[in-house]
Amino acid sequence: ATLATSASRSTRWISKLASATATDVTTEEAGEAATESFRVFFKSEDSNISPWHDIPLANEDGSYNLVTEIPKMTKAKMEISTKEESNPIAQDVKKGKLRDYHGPIFWNYGCLPQTWENPNEEHPKLKCFGDDDPIDVVEIGSSALSMGSITPVKPLGVLAMIDDGELDWKVIAISTSDEMAGDLNDVADVEAKMPGTISGIREWFRWYKTPDDKPLNSFGFDEECLSKDEAVKVIEETHEAWKGLRDGSIEAGKLWTGK
Repeated sequence: ATLATSASRSTRWISKLASATATDVTTEEAGEAATESFRVFFKSEDSNISPWHDIPLANEDGSYNLVTEIPKMTKAKMEISTKEESNPIAQDVKKGKLRDYHGPIFWNYGCLPQTWENPNEEHPKLKCFGDDDPIDVVEIGSSALSMGSITPVKPLGVLAMIDDGELDWKVIAISTSDEMAGDLNDVADVEAKMPGTISGIREWFRWYKTPDDKPLNSFGFDEECLSKDEAVKVIEETHEAWKGLRDGSIEAGKLWTGK
Protein backbone atom coordinates (compact mmCIF):
# COMPACT_ATOMS: atom_id res chain seq x y z
CA ALA A 1 0.00 0.00 0.00
CA THR A 2 1.55 3.27 -1.11
CA LEU A 3 0.86 6.30 1.03
CA ALA A 4 -0.63 9.32 -0.66
CA THR A 5 1.64 12.33 -0.71
CA SER A 6 -1.15 14.88 -0.85
CA ALA A 7 -1.29 17.29 2.04
CA SER A 8 -4.79 16.25 2.91
CA ARG A 9 -6.83 13.33 1.69
CA SER A 10 -9.99 11.95 3.25
CA THR A 11 -11.09 8.34 3.22
CA ARG A 12 -14.43 7.24 4.59
CA TRP A 13 -14.78 4.13 6.72
CA ILE A 14 -18.25 3.11 7.87
CA SER A 15 -18.21 0.45 10.56
CA LYS A 16 -20.73 -0.99 12.92
CA LEU A 17 -19.25 0.18 16.18
CA ALA A 18 -20.69 0.05 19.68
CA SER A 19 -24.18 1.27 18.88
CA ALA A 20 -26.79 -0.26 16.62
CA THR A 21 -26.38 2.54 14.09
CA ALA A 22 -23.38 2.93 11.82
CA THR A 23 -20.75 5.35 13.07
CA ASP A 24 -19.11 7.40 10.37
CA VAL A 25 -15.36 7.75 10.89
CA THR A 26 -13.07 9.37 8.36
CA THR A 27 -9.31 9.51 8.12
CA GLU A 28 -7.45 12.54 6.86
CA GLU A 29 -3.79 12.58 5.88
CA ALA A 30 -1.60 15.57 6.62
CA GLY A 31 2.03 16.26 5.79
CA GLU A 32 4.17 14.37 3.31
CA ALA A 33 4.40 10.59 3.24
CA ALA A 34 7.70 9.05 4.37
CA THR A 35 8.62 12.15 6.37
CA GLU A 36 8.37 12.99 10.06
CA SER A 37 5.51 15.37 9.25
CA PHE A 38 3.13 12.69 7.97
CA ARG A 39 0.03 12.03 10.07
CA VAL A 40 -3.24 10.17 9.67
CA PHE A 41 -5.94 11.89 11.71
CA PHE A 42 -9.29 10.35 12.58
CA LYS A 43 -12.42 12.47 12.33
CA SER A 44 -16.11 12.21 13.13
CA GLU A 45 -18.59 14.95 12.24
CA ASP A 46 -15.68 17.15 11.11
CA SER A 47 -13.93 17.01 14.49
CA ASN A 48 -10.75 15.15 15.34
CA ILE A 49 -11.26 12.02 17.40
CA SER A 50 -8.75 9.67 18.96
CA PRO A 51 -8.43 6.20 17.42
CA TRP A 52 -7.22 5.05 20.83
CA HIS A 53 -9.87 6.55 23.10
CA ASP A 54 -12.94 7.35 20.98
CA ILE A 55 -13.39 4.24 18.83
CA PRO A 56 -15.18 1.52 20.79
CA LEU A 57 -13.29 -1.66 21.62
CA ALA A 58 -16.13 -4.10 20.97
CA ASN A 59 -19.19 -4.54 18.80
CA GLU A 60 -22.61 -5.96 19.61
CA ASP A 61 -21.82 -9.20 17.77
CA GLY A 62 -18.83 -9.94 20.01
CA SER A 63 -16.18 -8.83 17.52
CA TYR A 64 -13.51 -6.26 18.31
CA ASN A 65 -12.43 -3.22 16.32
CA LEU A 66 -8.94 -3.39 14.83
CA VAL A 67 -7.30 -0.09 13.93
CA THR A 68 -4.77 -0.99 11.23
CA GLU A 69 -1.45 0.82 11.57
CA ILE A 70 0.73 -1.25 9.23
CA PRO A 71 -0.91 -2.95 6.21
CA LYS A 72 0.42 -6.37 5.26
CA MET A 73 3.43 -6.47 2.91
CA THR A 74 4.60 -2.98 3.91
CA LYS A 75 7.67 -1.94 5.90
CA ALA A 76 7.05 1.54 7.35
CA LYS A 77 6.76 1.30 11.16
CA MET A 78 3.54 3.25 11.56
CA GLU A 79 1.84 3.56 14.93
CA ILE A 80 -0.75 5.49 16.88
CA SER A 81 1.04 8.39 18.55
CA THR A 82 0.01 7.88 22.15
CA LYS A 83 1.62 11.13 23.34
CA GLU A 84 0.23 13.46 20.64
CA GLU A 85 -3.07 15.29 20.82
CA SER A 86 -5.82 13.23 19.14
CA ASN A 87 -3.39 10.29 18.78
CA PRO A 88 -2.87 10.34 14.99
CA ILE A 89 -0.96 7.58 13.21
CA ALA A 90 2.63 8.56 12.42
CA GLN A 91 5.84 6.79 11.46
CA ASP A 92 7.97 5.87 14.42
CA VAL A 93 11.21 7.81 14.76
CA LYS A 94 14.30 6.57 16.57
CA LYS A 95 17.50 8.58 16.95
CA GLY A 96 16.21 11.10 14.44
CA LYS A 97 15.49 8.54 11.72
CA LEU A 98 12.21 7.15 10.45
CA ARG A 99 11.83 3.50 11.37
CA ASP A 100 11.18 0.80 8.80
CA TYR A 101 11.15 -2.93 9.20
CA HIS A 102 14.05 -4.62 7.40
CA GLY A 103 11.53 -6.66 5.42
CA PRO A 104 7.78 -6.53 4.92
CA ILE A 105 5.39 -7.77 7.55
CA PHE A 106 3.27 -10.59 6.16
CA TRP A 107 0.08 -9.79 8.07
CA ASN A 108 -1.97 -6.71 8.87
CA TYR A 109 -0.78 -5.13 12.11
CA GLY A 110 -2.50 -2.71 14.40
CA CYS A 111 -4.11 -2.37 17.79
CA LEU A 112 -7.36 -2.54 19.69
CA PRO A 113 -8.75 0.82 20.85
CA GLN A 114 -9.58 1.41 24.49
CA THR A 115 -6.87 -0.97 25.70
CA TRP A 116 -3.58 -0.29 27.47
CA GLU A 117 -0.69 -2.44 28.65
CA ASN A 118 0.07 -0.91 32.04
CA PRO A 119 3.84 -0.36 32.52
CA ASN A 120 3.33 -0.15 36.29
CA GLU A 121 1.63 -3.51 36.68
CA GLU A 122 3.68 -6.70 36.89
CA HIS A 123 2.27 -9.84 35.31
CA PRO A 124 2.01 -12.38 38.15
CA LYS A 125 3.47 -15.28 36.15
CA LEU A 126 5.77 -13.61 33.65
CA LYS A 127 7.21 -11.08 36.14
CA CYS A 128 7.43 -8.28 33.60
CA PHE A 129 5.50 -5.08 33.00
CA GLY A 130 3.35 -3.77 30.15
CA ASP A 131 4.81 -1.76 27.27
CA ASP A 132 2.66 1.39 27.77
CA ASP A 133 0.76 0.96 24.48
CA PRO A 134 -2.62 -0.30 23.28
CA ILE A 135 -2.64 -4.06 22.78
CA ASP A 136 -1.29 -5.22 19.41
CA VAL A 137 -3.18 -7.30 16.86
CA VAL A 138 -1.82 -9.47 14.05
CA GLU A 139 -4.65 -9.96 11.54
CA ILE A 140 -4.13 -13.08 9.41
CA GLY A 141 -6.76 -12.60 6.71
CA SER A 142 -6.08 -12.69 2.98
CA SER A 143 -6.66 -9.00 2.21
CA ALA A 144 -4.40 -6.05 2.92
CA LEU A 145 -6.23 -3.62 5.20
CA SER A 146 -5.70 0.09 4.64
CA MET A 147 -3.82 2.18 7.16
CA GLY A 148 -6.33 3.80 9.49
CA SER A 149 -9.15 1.43 8.58
CA ILE A 150 -11.42 0.10 11.31
CA THR A 151 -12.12 -3.60 10.88
CA PRO A 152 -14.24 -5.91 13.05
CA VAL A 153 -12.11 -8.93 13.95
CA LYS A 154 -12.50 -12.12 15.94
CA PRO A 155 -9.63 -13.07 18.27
CA LEU A 156 -8.19 -16.56 17.84
CA GLY A 157 -5.31 -16.64 20.30
CA VAL A 158 -2.55 -14.57 21.85
CA LEU A 159 1.25 -14.68 22.14
CA ALA A 160 3.01 -13.27 25.20
CA MET A 161 6.00 -11.60 23.56
CA ILE A 162 8.68 -10.20 25.85
CA ASP A 163 10.60 -7.36 24.23
CA ASP A 164 13.52 -5.86 26.15
CA GLY A 165 11.97 -7.01 29.40
CA GLU A 166 8.51 -5.60 28.61
CA LEU A 167 5.36 -7.65 28.07
CA ASP A 168 3.99 -6.97 24.58
CA TRP A 169 0.94 -9.14 23.90
CA LYS A 170 0.21 -10.06 20.27
CA VAL A 171 -3.44 -10.96 19.69
CA ILE A 172 -3.90 -13.25 16.67
CA ALA A 173 -7.16 -12.35 14.93
CA ILE A 174 -9.00 -12.46 11.62
CA SER A 175 -11.38 -10.03 9.98
CA THR A 176 -14.96 -11.18 10.40
CA SER A 177 -15.50 -10.59 6.68
CA ASP A 178 -12.56 -12.77 5.59
CA GLU A 179 -13.49 -15.92 3.71
CA MET A 180 -11.72 -18.03 6.35
CA ALA A 181 -13.37 -16.38 9.35
CA GLY A 182 -16.19 -18.91 9.60
CA ASP A 183 -13.71 -21.79 9.77
CA LEU A 184 -11.45 -20.28 12.43
CA ASN A 185 -12.57 -20.06 16.04
CA ASP A 186 -9.47 -20.89 18.10
CA VAL A 187 -5.76 -21.61 17.91
CA ALA A 188 -6.30 -25.25 16.95
CA ASP A 189 -8.32 -24.20 13.90
CA VAL A 190 -5.52 -21.90 12.74
CA GLU A 191 -2.96 -24.68 13.17
CA ALA A 192 -5.16 -27.12 11.23
CA LYS A 193 -6.34 -24.88 8.40
CA MET A 194 -3.51 -22.35 8.10
CA PRO A 195 -0.49 -24.44 9.18
CA GLY A 196 2.68 -22.48 9.81
CA THR A 197 0.88 -19.18 10.40
CA ILE A 198 1.33 -18.97 14.15
CA SER A 199 4.92 -20.22 14.08
CA GLY A 200 5.61 -17.74 11.29
CA ILE A 201 4.27 -14.87 13.37
CA ARG A 202 6.26 -16.01 16.39
CA GLU A 203 9.52 -16.25 14.44
CA TRP A 204 8.97 -12.96 12.59
CA PHE A 205 8.58 -11.12 15.88
CA ARG A 206 11.40 -13.05 17.48
CA TRP A 207 13.92 -11.98 14.85
CA TYR A 208 12.76 -8.65 13.43
CA LYS A 209 14.99 -6.42 15.56
CA THR A 210 18.20 -8.41 15.10
CA PRO A 211 19.40 -6.43 12.02
CA ASP A 212 19.68 -3.48 14.42
CA ASP A 213 21.96 -5.50 16.70
CA LYS A 214 19.13 -6.10 19.15
CA PRO A 215 18.71 -9.45 20.90
CA LEU A 216 16.07 -11.99 19.97
CA ASN A 217 12.66 -11.42 21.50
CA SER A 218 11.27 -14.20 23.66
CA PHE A 219 7.80 -15.52 24.49
CA GLY A 220 6.23 -16.50 27.78
CA PHE A 221 4.18 -19.59 28.57
CA ASP A 222 6.75 -21.86 26.90
CA GLU A 223 6.21 -19.94 23.65
CA GLU A 224 2.69 -21.33 23.38
CA CYS A 225 0.00 -19.41 21.54
CA LEU A 226 -2.70 -19.20 24.18
CA SER A 227 -6.35 -19.92 23.41
CA LYS A 228 -9.09 -17.60 22.24
CA ASP A 229 -10.51 -17.54 25.77
CA GLU A 230 -7.13 -16.44 27.11
CA ALA A 231 -6.93 -13.79 24.39
CA VAL A 232 -10.34 -12.42 25.40
CA LYS A 233 -9.23 -12.40 29.03
CA VAL A 234 -6.10 -10.40 28.15
CA ILE A 235 -8.16 -7.97 26.06
CA GLU A 236 -10.57 -7.46 28.95
CA GLU A 237 -7.69 -6.89 31.38
CA THR A 238 -6.09 -4.29 29.13
CA HIS A 239 -9.49 -2.62 28.67
CA GLU A 240 -9.83 -2.32 32.44
CA ALA A 241 -6.35 -0.80 32.62
CA TRP A 242 -7.34 1.70 29.92
CA LYS A 243 -10.41 2.68 31.94
CA GLY A 244 -8.14 3.58 34.84
CA LEU A 245 -5.91 5.60 32.53
CA ARG A 246 -8.90 7.37 31.05
CA ASP A 247 -10.66 8.25 34.31
CA GLY A 248 -7.48 9.49 35.93
CA SER A 249 -7.21 6.82 38.60
CA ILE A 250 -3.93 5.74 36.97
CA GLU A 251 -1.29 8.38 36.26
CA ALA A 252 -1.05 9.00 32.51
CA GLY A 253 2.41 10.56 32.50
CA LYS A 254 3.08 11.91 29.00
CA LEU A 255 0.27 9.94 27.35
CA TRP A 256 -2.51 11.97 25.72
CA THR A 257 -5.84 10.77 27.09
CA GLY A 258 -8.10 13.60 25.95
CA LYS A 259 -8.65 14.71 29.52
